[in-house]
Amino acid sequence: MLRVASTSVRYKPLETIFAQGDRCAGVMYIRKGRVKLTVTSHGGREAVVGILKAGAFFGEGALAGQRRRRATAETMTGSTITIVETGEMRRRMHEDVVLSDWFRSHLLARNNRIEADLVDQLFNSSEKRLARALLLLAHFDEHQSPRHALPRISRDLLAEMIGATRSRVDVLMNRFRKLGFLERYSEQDGGLQVHCSMLSVVLRD
Repeated sequence: MLRVASTSVRYKPLETIFAQGDRCAGVMYIRKGRVKLTVTSHGGREAVVGILKAGAFFGEGALAGQRRRRATAETMTGSTITIVETGEMRRRMHEDVVLSDWFRSHLLARNNRIEADLVDQLFNSSEKRLARALLLLAHFDEHQSPRHALPRISRDLLAEMIGATRSRVDVLMNRFRKLGFLERYSEQDGGLQVHCSMLSVVLRD
């Protein structure tokens, strides 16, 4: 689908793709793997602002004239990242209607996700925020099976994602297991699966 002049780079797990403050040199596309986006305040406080999977763009601020990266991008797993120079991406989007529509759909979906995340952080309990994060990480919306494999992810990262403490995440994860929302599976994908019944936590008033 991404038929543009580009460079593909393989990254190991936990490797930095670009750091906050780096020069914006292009747009990134995840061919394989997962990427974490974080922002660090002047006081040194770090916040997770995105967990992206294969098929997602990031670093697209370069197309809007952004000169410096506003976030740090780090791989969570071994990943293959395609890098398209800003000028090339602009040129191809102008010439290729299919590419332009595809990229626009990505931006709209990302915007909807950001709005949902903001509402989640402002109004929902930590229990509901964690349930939603686990369902999203397990790609719950992509298939209809009752159980969905959860990727290997630390509880510290989960705590950062939902704005809670590690101890609070521990309590909630144990509660979810006792209620049958999380099930032991195997060492594959971190050894946990999310059951579709987890939706009851997200939909609860």
